[in-house]
Amino acid sequence: MFIGEYIYLIDEKKRLAIPSKFRKELGKKAIITRGLDNCLVVYPVSEWQKLTKKLESLPNGQIDARGFVRIMLSGAVDVQLDKLGRILIPDYLKDYASLKKEVAILGLSNRIEIWNEENWKNYKQKTEKEIGDMASRLQQLGI
Repeated sequence: MFIGEYIYLIDEKKRLAIPSKFRKELGKKAIITRGLDNCLVVYPVSEWQKLTKKLESLPNGQIDARGFVRIMLSGAVDVQLDKLGRILIPDYLKDYASLKKEVAILGLSNRIEIWNEENWKNYKQKTEKEIGDMASRLQQLGI
């Protein structure tokens, strides 16, 4: 399980080290793609396979389903962790998430999110102010 928040640096060769406590569960290979809210999402291969099965079941005749599937799958790329636990982030994904030198790496149970550090700080600050209201709304879903 991935949990926690870390601030890391992307090096001059566009490599990002994955936190050591995430590496064992992630394995030597992972999938990275566009996420929601202009972040990137890193999935272990097993979780990616579960997600793609769900995406494949969406109705191709529905415009929102088609668009979502296109963006998620066309943006995906296999990445290999090197000996130091680093991944190479393609330019188009760096651009999508506005990644600069400092990034926030978040463990979210079955996946990892990578954010522009400033965007994450702003998002987190806004969301922390709304957490009580969110909890009330989520209670209706049994959470």
